[in-house]
Amino acid sequence: MTKEKFHLEYLLKTTSISILWDAVSTPTGLEKWFADKVTTVDKNVEFYWGKNEMRSAKITAIRTPLYIRFHWLDDEDERTYFQIKILMNELTNDYVLEITDFALSKEIDESKSLWNSQIAGLRRNCGF
Repeated sequence: MTKEKFHLEYLLKTTSISILWDAVSTPTGLEKWFADKVTTVDKNVEFYWGKNEMRSAKITAIRTPLYIRFHWLDDEDERTYFQIKILMNELTNDYVLEITDFALSKEIDESKSLWNSQIAGLRRNCGF
């Protein structure tokens, strides 16, 4: 089954791109909202949730401080990824986090809900 691409946007109340970039691109930052533990070796990243869940990803593209793109290594479709991109809202001077991800059509709502929950954790734990 083919996965479908979807986009989400979240307005964040911060004017510091460096703090936001650290939150989405470093193991320490990602541990505050995305996973319980994050380890990296070169471009390989391991994400841990709870005691039993671990997924490995590879950073396939990065442009500091604008975006970072990961590909889950257990996903057979090499064209899929999840990307976290930082955009500037010129009206408010706040930053927008744009999420691009892929999911099966029947799982898109669940994936969006998971991202909403993760971003709520980002806002709560990082003060955005």
